[in-house]
Amino acid sequence: MSVSVNGTNGLTFNDATTQNTSAFYGGLAMRNRIINGAMVIDQRNAGASVALTDGLYYVDRWKSSISQTSKLTGQQSSTAPAGFVKSLSATVSTAFTPGAGDYAGLVQPIEGNNVADLGFGAAGASTVTLSFWVRSSVTGTYSVALHNSASDRSYVTTYTINAANTWEQKTVTIAGDTSGTWLTTNGVGITAYFALGMGSTYGGATAGTWNASLKLAATGQTQWVSTSGATFYITGVQLEKGSTATSFDYRPYGTELMLCQRYFYKNFPATAGVAVAGGYWFNTTYPIGTITFPVSMRTAPTFSVSATSDFNVLIPAGTASISSFVMSNAGTLSGRLDLTAATGTSGQGNVIQTANTSAYFQLSAEL
Repeated sequence: MSVSVNGTNGLTFNDATTQNTSAFYGGLAMRNRIINGAMVIDQRNAGASVALTDGLYYVDRWKSSISQTSKLTGQQSSTAPAGFVKSLSATVSTAFTPGAGDYAGLVQPIEGNNVADLGFGAAGASTVTLSFWVRSSVTGTYSVALHNSASDRSYVTTYTINAANTWEQKTVTIAGDTSGTWLTTNGVGITAYFALGMGSTYGGATAGTWNASLKLAATGQTQWVSTSGATFYITGVQLEKGSTATSFDYRPYGTELMLCQRYFYKNFPATAGVAVAGGYWFNTTYPIGTITFPVSMRTAPTFSVSATSDFNVLIPAGTASISSFVMSNAGTLSGRLDLTAATGTSGQGNVIQTANTSAYFQLSAEL
């Protein structure tokens, strides 16, 4: 990469193959619009297998799309190609032949703020390139689609898994859509959809063209879900501006974790006596506290805990048990915890803490 100084605009990148500022700034420009494309973050399940239901996030930023509940299992896997340590896997636990309205796939919705510069929906929309590593026990033609939040614009293209149980790298290039509405806010900007089985309602698309409807698979899609015990692995997923796939945009682990925590955060200290929040007793049975989020979340999150009995309130005399535990008045940076407990002293400070090793709370602002 050669760099020269332009008197008007500052730095100019002259090498056509590296005209991306992330190459110069060490990835800070977020060349890859996919978050957790290397599947290294799994806050929810820590690699454990889960039964997949429609819309279930199981590895951070990745969710299942399936009309037939609990017929697939999925997890973070250590099966990975050279240069990667993790992948996202799916397994057919109960095979089924897709009916007209059936669908199955792995999905990442991308926040509009992160794809605004692509200019979709207007003249001059940028071409994008999607690259990834994939491995399956079932060979054949598979589909991958991009669609908008309104599900009235979609593009389907195909790739071929040539050899069973072998890692293969795939690259597809997609001309930007000059029509439709594509959000550039904190809503869903673009959804990437990897199809694993598809009925005629959302399948049967002509590959390589934009559709004015929701199509998720092309004619000839391999019905991977029809093979009992079939496996599918994917990692190194990258969506970037331009018509050429570049090397995978590795970000520091801490950076990738923070990007994921904008959408989901799980506090799981696995020890008792860890402070969750501090506050004061509004009255003798109503302790409140303030919880500060690790990053600015996409929107005010929902809050849940493992169980109210997994937490207590530290008071001078020991601890007070909690009978109800909710978060109210949340913003994107913090929220107020409202508890019912017995018994404290009005106006006295408190510390809300874990009571055992099973305690956790989680915040969700998923798309």
